Amino acid sequence: MSTDCIEKHVTLHASLQRVWQAVSDSSEFGSWFGMKLDGPFVAGSAIRGVMVPTTVDPVVAEMQKPFSGHSVELFVEEIEPEKLFSFRWHPYTGDGEADYNAESTTLVAFTFAESAEGVLLTVTESGFDGIPLKRRAEAFAGNEAGWEAQMKLIEGYLAHAS
Repeated sequence: MSTDCIEKHVTLHASLQRVWQAVSDSSEFGSWFGMKLDGPFVAGSAIRGVMVPTTVDPVVAEMQKPFSGHSVELFVEEIEPEKLFSFRWHPYTGDGEADYNAESTTLVAFTFAESAEGVLLTVTESGFDGIPLKRRAEAFAGNEAGWEAQMKLIEGYLAHAS
């Protein structure tokens, strides 16, 4: 089992174009993920926002409440329409004592593949081995569970979105 990389998959019963939009449009992404972002995703640029409870699932929204209001900054790496969307961030922030700017970021990558059932969405987050040891296990475990929940959230979002 890797301590550096998380990988999650979900098959979404929607068109590739619709899945791409749900991930690459910052407003839609924020809605299911649980973020309010201050602008569009642009490759090579940072985007800031705050954590807010998701609008998709009230149980997950309740679990997200302790993180509500936490600042987040994403550094958008690559945008290849309907193929790849990736960003860097400081994972599992919230410790008022930590200087996250002095830490390495992790790379989050969403990839898309059409299948007979819909679209296979894969998310990987790598780079945990670069996080200071005192935070690494907690960040990995938190994001492991978080990405599991996020795969269910995007599935629910697409099932109910027009």
